[in-house]
Amino acid sequence: MRKLLLFVALLLVIAPAALIAQDRPVIEAETMALFDSEDANQGVAVDANYFYAVTNSRISKHDKETGERVAQWDGEEEGLILHLDSGVVVVGLLYASHSNWPEWPMTSSVEVWDTETMEHVDTFSFGIQLGSFTWLDRYDGYWWGTFANYDRIQRGQQTPYGFTYNTQMVKMDDEFQVLEQWAYPRDLLQNFEIMSNSGGSWGPDGYLYITGHDFPRVYVVQLPEAGSLLNWVATITVPDIEGQGIAWDRSTDERVLYGIYRPARQVVQTLIPRVEDMIQPQIAGRVLTGDLLD
Repeated sequence: MRKLLLFVALLLVIAPAALIAQDRPVIEAETMALFDSEDANQGVAVDANYFYAVTNSRISKHDKETGERVAQWDGEEEGLILHLDSGVVVVGLLYASHSNWPEWPMTSSVEVWDTETMEHVDTFSFGIQLGSFTWLDRYDGYWWGTFANYDRIQRGQQTPYGFTYNTQMVKMDDEFQVLEQWAYPRDLLQNFEIMSNSGGSWGPDGYLYITGHDFPRVYVVQLPEAGSLLNWVATITVPDIEGQGIAWDRSTDERVLYGIYRPARQVVQTLIPRVEDMIQPQIAGRVLTGDLLD
């Protein structure tokens, strides 16, 4: 019995690493810098001069060079903001995904801050829709994001929190009306385990980079040429990022991605290698070449 238990434990340890192979290239990224932030718990956003560490109901604004916190928005007293996730800065406004996790039924919204004053200035409600809205991005003239569902059974519930296979990535217009929806391939869902897709950001190469909830990996996907399943084309190991929200730094020509390491409450600046030449040509899909502000 003891040997059997040791064998099962070993499988649990090596299974996540084994899952990422799937006949797709695995590329290693390089950590450039680590910055301490008490709010590095759910995600991060970035602009030309600052990064913004996001936790459930607070956002801290930090100088990109020194990591010094220069401002903070705290919504804990009002209690209207429950569970923020990822964010993106577009023309001086910080847009963040928001949900009522882990309450049921799931509700979601987009919340907006002025990055100059860190004042909350707008809100867009999805109500009860496709799941928990975990990330959003602006690219190619549209809004993009994911409504996540989970195999995890929450306290006090009898069934999984929506079932991970119901997770959907969406394309939205300027008013956040859903135009198209895509599902995730089964083998990629297995990499999320009982959780789901937590972060996403369109790269400068037109590929979408996404994260799960816990593992130090970024998955590279693209829209399919036909059908409704996203194409998973490569995996990037990111030693100091363990899932959660991510954001490309679009103020530089370098391939710099920001993420977080929540156990140490750190924002992580990572250099991502080029993946275009490593993508398998037989995996057909659409690569977007749009402008962030189009």
